Amino acid sequence: MCIVAIAWQLFDELPLVLLSNRDEFLQRPTEPLHQWPDQPIYAGRDCQSGGTWLGIHQEQQQNFQQQNGRWAAVLNFRDGVQASSDERSRGALVTEFLTGKSSPMDFARNINLQEYAGFNLIIGDATQAIVVNNRGHAPTPLYAGLHVISNGQPEDSWFKTERLRGRLRQEVLPLIAENRSPEYWQPAAFDVLSDHTQASAGQLPDTGVDSKIEQMLSSVYIEPVALNNRADNVPTYGTRTQSILTLTKDDEKNSNVTAKIISRESGPHSKQS
Repeated sequence: MCIVAIAWQLFDELPLVLLSNRDEFLQRPTEPLHQWPDQPIYAGRDCQSGGTWLGIHQEQQQNFQQQNGRWAAVLNFRDGVQASSDERSRGALVTEFLTGKSSPMDFARNINLQEYAGFNLIIGDATQAIVVNNRGHAPTPLYAGLHVISNGQPEDSWFKTERLRGRLRQEVLPLIAENRSPEYWQPAAFDVLSDHTQASAGQLPDTGVDSKIEQMLSSVYIEPVALNNRADNVPTYGTRTQSILTLTKDDEKNSNVTAKIISRESGPHSKQS
């Protein structure tokens, strides 16, 4: 179901540090992180719908990559309502923002919310970050700080969001404050993203799904589990991709930034490029 943590405007040289776990059905065809040949997007790709869950604007030129600082992430909203085949892919929200020219706020205000199943969308550039969903949360700028969003309302405090928030504050943000070099803090970030501690029964949110499934989904990292009541209990769902997205200022004297994503895939179910 996914979880995203966003350290926004906490560090002068790193205005954005975004950590993401993508949870998905294991057999859903997926391409790992790559430069898309048909669009100015650097991201993984959902081969079933053609969209993505996390990406940056990037266009491959002859000898360099051209960027404009745009980035986006989308998460499903879990409320027990099944997606309809008539609804547009939520991953298209990411691709349309990354390839568009509207400001994050203008884009968010002009989404036809009824065309999509439930979603939380976080979009931004070097100067503005916006969160919006189609479950009653109007487009809202993110304030400078640490934001952790999963599959409920952006302000919801679920066990997994608070566990990730707490560990980031204790184990990752202090490292970034000491040393911005990726090799210094990113191993700790991936370790925190790999936390598979589940909530107790009393800590589970009520999202309209069975409590046993709710508990399986309650950890930051979801170990492969069987969600479809198969007699053989073969795992069908889990965390597929872990990613870190950063914006780094090119020069302290200007606002130019470089966007970068690194990802690691879980298991043999993803296509390799």
